[in-house]
Amino acid sequence: MTGTLYLIPNHLGLSDGANDPLAHIIPEQVRQITSQLDYFVAENAKTARAFLKLIGNQHPLAKPLQEITISELNVNTPAQALAGLLAPLLAGRDAGLVSEAGVPAVADPGADLVRLAHQHGIKVRPLVGPSSILLAVMASGLNGQSFAFNGYLPTDAALRAKRIKELEVRSRNEKQTQLFIETPYRNAAMLEALVAQCAPSTLICVATDLSLDTESVQTWNGGQWKKQLAAGKAPDFHKKPTVFLLLGQ
Repeated sequence: MTGTLYLIPNHLGLSDGANDPLAHIIPEQVRQITSQLDYFVAENAKTARAFLKLIGNQHPLAKPLQEITISELNVNTPAQALAGLLAPLLAGRDAGLVSEAGVPAVADPGADLVRLAHQHGIKVRPLVGPSSILLAVMASGLNGQSFAFNGYLPTDAALRAKRIKELEVRSRNEKQTQLFIETPYRNAAMLEALVAQCAPSTLICVATDLSLDTESVQTWNGGQWKKQLAAGKAPDFHKKPTVFLLLGQ
């Protein structure tokens, strides 16, 4: 029999001073399952070990942390290496796929491993946990019946402006919420570009530090955002993970 590939959600960030910082983020059952595994595939072994250390503070790990196997899967992993990552599962060993933040295989290189697991008849079991994409849609007040995640927009100003206009047109025509993210230190530039390119009636949501004590979600139309920025009332989102959403009206 083959092992099971568990898709394990990671936290989006931690609150300071919490005795059990994962308690309100990662369900108890998920933490118990995670603690029983001794083989993981993760984007970064160091941060995965930090996550497992938090799990181990409340649930004894299957092995000492330094003896747990963590193989890396990231954007630099060649496709031919995926088979090796699945080899332990084909031999009957259970494994956990862990993202850097949020849920695995969504805006995450783990999707390729999951697809290959299906091709080999390996059972895939997704576990419940925080997704910044879904949390942002939930809190935005924008259309949750139809939405699309677009990853990162171009960093070049002209190409970014063109892409924003394309997404706004699509959003308006299809009544579909458009989501995207930005490198945190460029959040201000992204919001300024959205305000400059979108119609005053287009709804724009900025969702920052989701699930943290510093969480902030603000939805205004383009005209209202323009007034907010002119008054120096930009969101407190510098270098903070942020999801941007728009819905053309």
